[in-house]
Amino acid sequence: MSGKLYGVGLGPGDPNLMTVAAVRAIESADVVAYHSARHGRSIARSIAGAHIREDHIEERLMYPLTVETTDHPGGYRGALDDFYEEAAARLAKHLDAGRTVAVLAEGDPLFYGSYQHMHKRLAHRYDTEVIPGVTSVSAAAARLGKPLCEAEEVLTIIPGTLPEDELTARLAATDSAVVMKLGRTFPTVRRALERAGRLEDARYVERAFMAGERTEPLASVDADSVPYFSVAVLPSRIDEVAPEERPRGEVVVVGTGPAGAPWLTPESRGALTGADDLVGYTTYLDRVPVRPGQRRHGSDNKVESERAEFALDLARRGRRVAVVSGGDPGVFAMATAVLEVASQPPYTDVPVRVLPGVTAANAAAAKAGAPLGHDYATISLSDRLKPWDVIAGRLRAAAAADLVLALYNPGSRSRTHQVAAARELLLEHRSPTTPVVVARDVGGPQESVRVVTLGELDPAEVDMRTLLLIGSSQTRMVTRGAGASDEADGTVGAGSTIAWTPRRYPETP
Repeated sequence: MSGKLYGVGLGPGDPNLMTVAAVRAIESADVVAYHSARHGRSIARSIAGAHIREDHIEERLMYPLTVETTDHPGGYRGALDDFYEEAAARLAKHLDAGRTVAVLAEGDPLFYGSYQHMHKRLAHRYDTEVIPGVTSVSAAAARLGKPLCEAEEVLTIIPGTLPEDELTARLAATDSAVVMKLGRTFPTVRRALERAGRLEDARYVERAFMAGERTEPLASVDADSVPYFSVAVLPSRIDEVAPEERPRGEVVVVGTGPAGAPWLTPESRGALTGADDLVGYTTYLDRVPVRPGQRRHGSDNKVESERAEFALDLARRGRRVAVVSGGDPGVFAMATAVLEVASQPPYTDVPVRVLPGVTAANAAAAKAGAPLGHDYATISLSDRLKPWDVIAGRLRAAAAADLVLALYNPGSRSRTHQVAAARELLLEHRSPTTPVVVARDVGGPQESVRVVTLGELDPAEVDMRTLLLIGSSQTRMVTRGAGASDEADGTVGAGSTIAWTPRRYPETP
């Protein structure tokens, strides 16, 4: 009969943090295996040393290289794959002979550990049991004495080997985080934390529960002193420094895209997460998850200046305020209102940032194909803030220039004539066969995106949640196949009509 394979988690380094199950697995094993660097020493063995007997067969699985320079034809990854295959084969011989094999793993065996490479190659062939261990993440939090995450907070584990832009995006988007694998990656990780606005919150933990342990604010760490066995920690944001103790707050105007969470950028997600207060039109606030300790200030959609002034007053008192806007905050949305008030003398010292979001026009265009593939104009049909004569003049100018049109705010319960008037005006310049995208509630539960012609457009079907994309003379529409619907496989135009505007424009229109 074959022997049994154990993947044994040893915890972060202190032998006292080994579990009873880990000790029993080692004591019951015939073979104790552990990975080591080329110098032959193994941290895993040193942790478990008190439980390794003289009659144990020891298998030292020595890495062939410790840096990513190699003349192996498959490169660094190829050299490691060959090593893992050879190591697994050595262990398989013991298992085939009926011996029980315990593979030692620092931390947890299946958390960034070497054991997992043995597991993938052997667990399907032999009786296998994994003994979990205390991870370096838990050890770091314990040594800092700070909660990692609380209530609905999200903890993100990030390898420091990611590119700097990717690190920045992930750090900006999360509540709390642990960045692993520092060492030579430390300068990149530090820059990413600074770019994400999280450097002051970051803590550094080196060799937790091991000899030479060190903890301190990450901003003060000398990059040349950082070993591989260290992590960067962003603890829970709950119960951090009270707003009234800060020298000043800030206002961040955040675009949530057309339908909230799936459309948020990482930077916007991070701003919403880190805010003390959320201010916005109630419909848009409802797209943002409720967070412990965060205040929400909802209002009607017709009080933009008052909303902006309220947000800036909160920031003057040290609070971090996110003004929540739909779509992109700079496109017929809250950024203008906030900046207009922020330019007045009482608020000129309040920091204001505007974060972009996916616009309704871009979202609708993506659902319909690529109708905005060439030059286009964006016009609001609302005459609440500008006269209809101005809107009509701009429609004529854009139509005469043969631009694709993205028409925002086409109608509401109190504005019912605009779509019909715009349609008649555009028919003076466009063929009745011009493609028109009628997009309603894009990204929402009642999403409907259809491509019709300008002649077929029915103004009665258009409401305040609808956006219209009017094609140019070059915009094309076609029905692609008759297979699955858009909802079935996510493919643009599968069994429906799509529209696109070629990037090449004829020399003679």
